[in-house]
Parts: sequence; structure tokens; C-alpha cells
Amino acid sequence: MSRLIDLTVPVAAGDRGVRIEPTRRFEKDGWNASTLCLYSHCGTHIDAPVHFGCGTESIDVMSVENFIGPAWLVDVRPISPRALIEPRDLGDVAEQFEPGESLLICTGWSAYYGQDRYRDELPRISAELAQWCSDNKVRMLGVEPPSVADINNLEELAIVHSILLEGGVVVVEGLANLEALKQPKVTFIALPLKIAGGDGAPARAIAIENDT
Repeated sequence: MSRLIDLTVPVAAGDRGVRIEPTRRFEKDGWNASTLCLYSHCGTHIDAPVHFGCGTESIDVMSVENFIGPAWLVDVRPISPRALIEPRDLGDVAEQFEPGESLLICTGWSAYYGQDRYRDELPRISAELAQWCSDNKVRMLGVEPPSVADINNLEELAIVHSILLEGGVVVVEGLANLEALKQPKVTFIALPLKIAGGDGAPARAIAIENDT
């Protein structure tokens, strides 16, 4: 049997960029419903090319084929705060990788979700690794921090995102639970909300491990 692993952080009221307000309640109205106000890049999410001005493609027009496929797990733990993840950190995966596959970078950083260091001290994808992903036609690059680059450095943010998005790489940020994966290669699925004109959207991400 296949094994399913949820790689998504839970979105809760009080999280950065998240507001959840009760609209209807069962006791009074006969059903429960809430109004959600979500930052487009909150929690586990996907960036659209338009996020950094890399063309006009928004999240709703991205092909669903971009959001599913085989993915390699790259475990770089333990990793220092603010460390740069380089092509050499891919190890043997770099030699086995085939165009159209994806990379999931396990840093353990999701353990800090909700803390200041989650955003301010995150390990980052180097420009060189971003270029490697573009050159080797990586389908999806999934990371645990809320960004592939230093959130407090606009120049770095723009450079790394532009290399990836202009290269056709789907950027998935805010993953969790990657340490639960037992196989080096899985089927990875990350489906974003289909927001018209969206620069990005929250997503539900899962991995499927098949019996060998």
C-alpha cells in the first residue's frame, strides 16, 4: 500500500497574515461558517511568476501538471541559521536527477514556525543552486522556510526568485514534516487555491511513498 504524508503547516488564527472570523455558528444559525482573510503567501504556499514580475502568469493559469510529480528528498540537516544551500549540498541526487523531477530540501526549519527566527534566520537557497535548478529543469523546489531567500534582503529575494521563476521552477515554501519521509524519492503534490490573478496562494502539500 502507498503511504501518504502531509507536508503542510496548519493555518491558524493569529498566524502572520491570517485572520479567521466566525460568520455563522451552529448554536445560533444552524451551521458553522467562517470568513477567512489570508495573505497570499501565508503558511505552506506556492509563488506564481507574477509574484516577482517574472512575466504575467498568475497562480490560476499555471498548469496543474506543474503541481505533481516525482521528487527527490535532499536532507541538509543539521543546518546553521542563515546558511546558504549550495549545489554541492545535493550530493548524489545531482547525478541521479532527471529533468522534470522536483527537489524537497529538508532543513528541519518548520520546527520554528511561529517564532521570529523562522523568518529572520532562515537557511536560504543560493543563487548558484537556483541557477542549477533552472538549468536542470527542476519542476518544483520545495523548502521549509517561508521563503527561498532572505526575507529581509530585497536584492537577494529578487535575484533568487527571478532565477527560479524565470527558469520555470515552481517555488513551494513553508513545507513541514519532511523528516517523516522514509524514501529518497516520492511523488510530491502541492495544489494551490485557484485565485484569479493571484501572485501566489496557500497550498495543501503531500508526499506519496509507494511500496518498493
